[in-house]
Amino acid sequence: MKLHQEASGALNTITSYGADYVAINLQRHEGSIIVMPETPVIAWPVSSFEALTPEDFDALIAIAPEVVVFGSGARLRFPHPRLIAKLSQQRIGVETMDFGAACRTYNILMSEGRRVAAALLIEA
Repeated sequence: MKLHQEASGALNTITSYGADYVAINLQRHEGSIIVMPETPVIAWPVSSFEALTPEDFDALIAIAPEVVVFGSGARLRFPHPRLIAKLSQQRIGVETMDFGAACRTYNILMSEGRRVAAALLIEA
């Protein structure tokens, strides 16, 4: 799904996505990523929902968003609370949604100036 006609070079915007990719400012990524508005896109070494560990979410603590939008893949699946416990301890909110909804929600929150991170799971 294409979301925008043109990319904004100033902020990381999700410009399109599909079942096996996401494009940030028109640059295509075919693996899981973490994206924030003003920082470089981070490759997220997660290939399946079932393989998620608490350490996979630790990378989000270091970048200190106010909220994480977790795109759980093609369908909505909630991570076990132990996986995101450290985020909660740091008072970082986590909202879980399917991949497409996470992409759209990230763009809305980013455009509002929120310190949002999207952790987008692209399963191989």
